[in-house]
Amino acid sequence: MISFTVHNRDSAPENSLEYLQEAEKIFGFVPNLIDVLAESPAAVKAYLDLYETFNTASLSPTERQVVLLTASRYAQCDYCIASQSTVAEMSKVPFEVIDAIRNAEPIAIYKLEALRGFTIAVLDKHGRVSHQDINAFFEAGYGKQQLLEIILGISMMTLSNYVNHISDTPVDNIFIRNSWSMVSTN
Repeated sequence: MISFTVHNRDSAPENSLEYLQEAEKIFGFVPNLIDVLAESPAAVKAYLDLYETFNTASLSPTERQVVLLTASRYAQCDYCIASQSTVAEMSKVPFEVIDAIRNAEPIAIYKLEALRGFTIAVLDKHGRVSHQDINAFFEAGYGKQQLLEIILGISMMTLSNYVNHISDTPVDNIFIRNSWSMVSTN
């Protein structure tokens, strides 16, 4: 297995340094994912651009976290589930919602469950969702704009999930309390 460097300002390529500074402004620290992505200035820039763009979506902060955490759970990404669970808590997403997603169980809130279900359908079917899937999503109160924003969120998480799988990114201390792995019952 190839070893990836968890970069810092001293080891990152010069063209990535501005992105490490940007990440620190956004997150208050530089997450290990960003430090790994710094190996490629284009990859770290793309992730930060997707992150900032997704945060302008019409989906509420809770709905955005449902999409991101659902995509992370679907991909079985230990790092992403730990980090997204922590961010979801900070975004005031109810514990029951976070726990349901982490455990691949239905969310008790109808609209959020419709969002989780549609996100899974998009992932399962590689975007080839049925008219029935779309209609159920729209009946829950969502529209075309939110459908496209789900794809945006999945795109961001796909980049994160794949990088974390390949690089085995270590979970940051701030996310440890929300550690998760496929073998856990959590």
